[in-house]
Order: sequence, then structure tokens, then C-alpha cells
Amino acid sequence: MKDLVQPVEAGVSQQRGGNLTRPKVWLKNNLIRVGLAECLSTYVMMVRIQHYTRPLKCHSFGLGSVAQVVTGQGVFGHYLSINLGFGLAVAMGVYVGGKVSGAHMNGAVSFTMCVFHRLKWKMLPLYLLAQLLGSFLAAGTIYAVYYEAIHDYCGGNLTVTGEKATAGIFATYPAPYLSLMAGFFDQVFGTGMLLLCLMALSDQKNKPIPAESEPAAVGLLVLLIGISLGSNSGYAINPTRDIAPRVFTAMAGWGTDVFRAGNGWWWVPLVAPPVGGVLGAGLYKGFVELHHSHLSEQDGAMVEEAVPLDKETNTCANVCV
Repeated sequence: MKDLVQPVEAGVSQQRGGNLTRPKVWLKNNLIRVGLAECLSTYVMMVRIQHYTRPLKCHSFGLGSVAQVVTGQGVFGHYLSINLGFGLAVAMGVYVGGKVSGAHMNGAVSFTMCVFHRLKWKMLPLYLLAQLLGSFLAAGTIYAVYYEAIHDYCGGNLTVTGEKATAGIFATYPAPYLSLMAGFFDQVFGTGMLLLCLMALSDQKNKPIPAESEPAAVGLLVLLIGISLGSNSGYAINPTRDIAPRVFTAMAGWGTDVFRAGNGWWWVPLVAPPVGGVLGAGLYKGFVELHHSHLSEQDGAMVEEAVPLDKETNTCANVCV
């Protein structure tokens, strides 16, 4: 492939009397680099965060952490441990791809970044494809790793609802009392809080977090959302992380019930998060960012401050599940 470039002199060149070591094969095309980084960061996040499941009440956490709690029937962790696993998984995902793709790991984040001119619209399909692929591969990996545990837990009967339901390890489902309208609002609100806070964390004219603290701060934000807004439907707040594992479960033996359960719940975490993301980011922009002063006094002279937030390049604070 033309994007795989091999150095002429076995990866070593002379520069001012010193040796400059280069990798023998590296990626030259930036689009491929971004896509691979986004896919891998999403994969790393997802294999660590799946869902704690009860009859028709499945919570979107981390594939590995939730599979462990479900199949261990509470022996290997509880609700808080799953949320902690989710937050840490997000932080690790930021470490993996933050400096290359921004580690969005979330279709709602990518869509919102496009709306607010932080990401070019032509890049959106690449991000969505990478996130879907990473999520799908993560679901397959966790199913393989926990295959025997899952089948031992459910007796080989892969079901979406009921006392031994296991589909909730991979995708979110609403609590029995939750209507579609209430669930839609739940997802809009949760994703809105996510994007509102992400905008604040990266606002260079407010209280931006230091670059080295970004992964931890984003992980803590997701943990906060989980422990405060997770009981209704598992805070998917991410369309790509939900639909890809759901498709995997439909193919792996759970069947089309994954789309019928919860009164056809599947479309809610697909549609509501992008709406919530734009609303949350818009609220921060309208209430805070647009009202920053553009000039400041420094040594008696009027000087321009930093560029507006919406002109900043994509940072790894622009992430989520």
C-alpha cells in the first residue's frame, strides 16, 4: 500500500553526525492513523465496560467488568465496581488515542464536535466507522473470553429478558417501569451533561484541565454520570457503543429479540444521545463561552486573549463512552 512507507536506509539516517532511528514501517496517511487510533481506543474502552444485567434492567457499563459481575452473580463486584470500571476504561481509552484522534469513542461526541466546528464534517463517517468497528470487535472479544461463564450462568439459553438474561452484558435495555418517552429524555439529559462538562473541561478561557490530567478528569466525569444517572437505562449516552454490540448479540445467538425488547428500545440510545450532546454543548456555549471577554488588560495595554474555544483543535478532552 502506498500509505505504508519503508525508509530507504533500513530505518537509520545520518543527521549532523548523529543517528536518527526511524521505524521500518510507518503510516503516512493521517486519515488511516486517526481511524486506527479511534478504533483501538474505542476497543480498549469497550472490552473493559459492559453491563450489569437483571430482568429487563440492564446497565451499560464495561463489557469485561459487567460480564464479570453478571456471570459471577455479584461475587466479583457490584454496581459501584462496574461504574469504577467504566470510568477507568474511558481514561485508558483516552491514553490510547487521545493525541491522535482525540479519542471520542462516542458517536454523539463526534457529531457534536462537527456541529460546533471542532471536527470537519467529512471526518464524521471515519469516526463513526472506527467506533462501530471497535465496539463490535470488543463485544466479540468479551463473548469469546466469557463464553463458558455466560453459558454456565444461563444454562446455554441466551435470552434478552428474564431472570437469567445475558443480552444486557452487551447493550442497554430499560428498567421495566421506563417508558420510551421517559427513556428518550433520560438519554438526552445524560448525554447533555456529558457534553456540557466536556466543553467546560476544554474551555481555554475558563478553568481548563492540564493536558496530563485529561484522561483522569474524563474518566471521573463518566463515573459521576454513571453513579447518578445510571439506574433508568444504564446511561448508554453513546450511539455507536450500543448499536454495534446489539448487532453482535443478534448474530451470536440472542436473535432479533434484542431489537424488540423494551418496546423496541434499541433506537433510543441511537437517536437521543446526538440530540442531548448538541443541547448540552449549546447550553455551555450560550451560558458561558460566548460571554468570555475578548480583551484583557496586561501591563496597561489591551491585548487579545486566546482564540475562541470553537477554533481550538480537537483535544482528548473531547471524549466519552
